Amino acid sequence: MSSGSYFPPPVRTVEISKKSGGKMLLGIPTVADRVAQTVAKTHLEPLVEPYFHKDSYGYRPDKSTIQAVGVTRKRCWRYGWVLEFDIKGLFDNINYDFLIRAVRKHTNCKWMLLYIDRWLKAPFQIQEGTLVQREKGTPQGGVITPLLANLVLHYMSDKWMGRNYSLGPLCRYADGGVVHCRSEVEALRLRENLEARFGKYNLELHPEKTSIVYCKDDIRRDEYPNTSFDFLGFTFRPRRSKNRWGKYFINFTPAVSNKAAKVMRQKARRWKIHLQSDKSLDEVSRMLGPIVRGGISYYGCFYKSALYSTLRHLNRMLVRWAMRKFKRFRRHHRHAKYWLGVIAQRQPWLFPHWQMGVRPTAG
Repeated sequence: MSSGSYFPPPVRTVEISKKSGGKMLLGIPTVADRVAQTVAKTHLEPLVEPYFHKDSYGYRPDKSTIQAVGVTRKRCWRYGWVLEFDIKGLFDNINYDFLIRAVRKHTNCKWMLLYIDRWLKAPFQIQEGTLVQREKGTPQGGVITPLLANLVLHYMSDKWMGRNYSLGPLCRYADGGVVHCRSEVEALRLRENLEARFGKYNLELHPEKTSIVYCKDDIRRDEYPNTSFDFLGFTFRPRRSKNRWGKYFINFTPAVSNKAAKVMRQKARRWKIHLQSDKSLDEVSRMLGPIVRGGISYYGCFYKSALYSTLRHLNRMLVRWAMRKFKRFRRHHRHAKYWLGVIAQRQPWLFPHWQMGVRPTAG
């Protein structure tokens, strides 16, 4: 690489399904190319990180999705309106000239510029083996791709908004984010200006994932057709909460989204726990425990009770496992549930959700 003689091979593409429907192309670099991109990222990242927006949380060191959700939650209490936006096909439509100019602002290393240019222009290799030349976009799946996308969006949206608007704060995660506004008029104006700004670079806001939301609660009681939005697996909407003195009130706050909960239930069904009757309960616990703990540690950070229905679904699957494993329970669902409930009381550490108090009961 130090001699400039490295040429990236074609990037193999694989179609994967999006959670929201449709397909997206994922680029899979070779192992050698991933090493080369890591070298470039290690050099470039320290040069650009100090300039990035403090509330840009996607694919950055010491930044996380939970931080983004927590910041957005607090700001929804202070600002009555939110513009939720998503850039349609960002990775497939990044403008090469704009990206190279952005990189030049932070480094004059000729090898860095040379290799980024080569990675951008490396052809796709589709499943049939045909090579497809590219004139725009950067393949998702590359090591350096998230850093380049953040660099483009820093100049295209973050810095531009800070220079031209004194509205509420921005929180961005990769190609989506939220901007807090003081009124619907401000949100509408900002949406129009963002559409024009991205349009200059042949990008557009996703029509289904971009919306203006009213943060309704006990204080803001006006009527508006849209009072909820999804962000990073959480749904922000008015919810019944309890304050420190035990009084209930309506609060605009996040909890696990219906889509995320559905994905967790579908994943649990694919485990086919009821077919693991050859395993003991301890073995089932070791198999499922880390996965359940991961879901709870993320989605349980805010409004944990919204997870309970999904965790009860897991208990029902364990009851079904017990009915299949033990002959005495095969026609006695209630007895199997009671048996598991006794074990949950005696050994709550077996499953993370049992430690939360979501346990099977005889009722």
